[in-house]
Amino acid sequence: MQKNIFKRLDESDSDVIRKLFVNVFTKEPWNDDWSDENQLRLYIHDLIGQDNSLTFGLYEGNELIGVSMGHIKHWYTGTEYFIDELCISTEKQGRGIGTLFVGRIEKACRELGMTHLYLLTGKDAPAYKFYLKNGFCVAESTVAFAKDLKNR
Repeated sequence: MQKNIFKRLDESDSDVIRKLFVNVFTKEPWNDDWSDENQLRLYIHDLIGQDNSLTFGLYEGNELIGVSMGHIKHWYTGTEYFIDELCISTEKQGRGIGTLFVGRIEKACRELGMTHLYLLTGKDAPAYKFYLKNGFCVAESTVAFAKDLKNR
């Protein structure tokens, strides 16, 4: 078994990040349609190409098997890492790699002086139970709102 390597990523890693992202999120249970290459490039750039972006990768040998893309947010309670996207290669899921990756993200964020991790996921998504298992709690006082502008 090859050693897992954890490191920060940036826009120079966007091709390999896009490949992993599409490989994971176009399959069950997500079934996202990322066939518009330009939209995909813009989305990944939004996540990893900003001044406050923070992206971590987990490699097995030379293969990117996990990525966390998010941003740093300075708040009155401390500096936070808001994870916009986190995924593990579909073929590697169920082996404890996600738990290892989240643990390394937590350690890196603590070393950077951060006080909180935040993320959103669906209550019916498999990731929901994964995050609970890994020490995240539901922020009962917070609710996510959305409004569809194209159908109004």
